[in-house]
Formats: sequence, C-alpha cells, structure tokens
Amino acid sequence: MQPRPAIVAEMPQPASLSARAYQVILRRILKGAVPVGGELSRRRLAAELGMSILPVAEALQRLQNEGIVETQSRVGTRVRVPTPADVRERYEVREALESQTARLFCRMATDADRAELRRQAEHVDQLYSRYFEGGETDPEFLYQVQENHAAFHLQIAVVGGCDALRTMLETNQVLTFNWLYDVAAARPLLPADFHSQLAEAICTQDEEGADRAMRAHVRYGLDQIIRRMPADLPATAAAAR
Repeated sequence: MQPRPAIVAEMPQPASLSARAYQVILRRILKGAVPVGGELSRRRLAAELGMSILPVAEALQRLQNEGIVETQSRVGTRVRVPTPADVRERYEVREALESQTARLFCRMATDADRAELRRQAEHVDQLYSRYFEGGETDPEFLYQVQENHAAFHLQIAVVGGCDALRTMLETNQVLTFNWLYDVAAARPLLPADFHSQLAEAICTQDEEGADRAMRAHVRYGLDQIIRRMPADLPATAAAAR
C-alpha cells in the first residue's frame, strides 16, 4: 500500500521560515484559535514566532492566494469570512473530485487497501463520537479529529492512483476548506458509523454506488453548516502590520 501523504500536523520541519510560518498560522486557523473573521497581525505573529516580518508576510500572502485569509486597507489581514455561495461552491468542487476518487478506489483497491480504509473509517467515527458526546473539548483533540478525517478522505484518492486528481485535492485546499468550515460552524451531529458506511459503499466494485454514496456523504449537513457559519463582520480597527 502506498504511504498516506502527510498533512499539516505531520509535515517535517519546513526548510524556509515562510513555510514554517505558513504551517503555524494555518494550524492555528484550523484549530479555531484564530476564528473566521479573526485578525492576523504581522508584527505580533513575527514576535511570537521569533522571526522577522518578511517571512510572516510571505506566509500570509500564500494563505491569501489560497483564499483562506484576506487583507483590506485600513482593516488589516483576517481569516476570510465565506459567503453562503463560497461554501456551496467549495462543496461542489469537493463533490466532483471525491466522487471520482471513490470510483477509482473501487477500480484499484486491493484487499489490504479496503481493510485499511475500513480501519481508518472506524477510527474517525470513534473520534467524532467522543466529540459529539461532549466528552472532549480540548482544541488539540478537535484538531486530531479533523486531521484523521482529512487523512481518511485523502487515502481514498491515494489508493485510486490518479496523482493529478490527488494533487487537485491538495493544491486546491479542498479538504482544508471543509475542515475550516466544520470548525467555524461547529459541525452538526453526524449519524453513527457515518464514515464506516461510506467505506463499505466504496469497498465494492460498484462504481455507480460508490459515486452516489460519496456525493451523499459530502452533501450531508451542508445547509446546516451554511446557516451556522458566522455572518460577515463589520470593519474593525486596522491590525498592526
């Protein structure tokens, strides 16, 4: 089986300061430490990270290019507040890409691949169960839930064997935006065995059935997430830059 690609928390120490700043800032956003609409001060971040403003500015520019943050004159840089249309469009992109990964998984998966996906799905469901039951509120645990969730979905693409498709999922930050929206909206309750049911549907050779299951999985709770998403915030005093 091919190794699972690393995601944010598992990446090796980056070679450049700007790459390290990017990882730290993105991790804070995905943990909810900087919420949607929250300000990001270049000077404050540089002081906290023990580096000059330049690599922090480069990291923020990268996040802006990816659509995760935005910079406005006299306001500063903040985590971008998505519109309902933004959220729907991101989910539509995710649905299109992941429905094809499900088809390819059906075509390419070995018995070992299917066993591993079932194992990951069960683990993700267990983590979500602990989260929804209210027994875990620590931000590090919530980060672990989302990290394992993203890894499960990325593994489907890895097994499918289409590098171009996997790259599109990664470079377009498809799973990262899903993660960000889940955190910002405090994702609604999921059915029991939600990911295990998906795994069973795609651990077959029924590509049409796998496609339908993935589309339903991605769409689940979308309207609730949009309703729970924080509204756009009024302009605030400019962040120190």
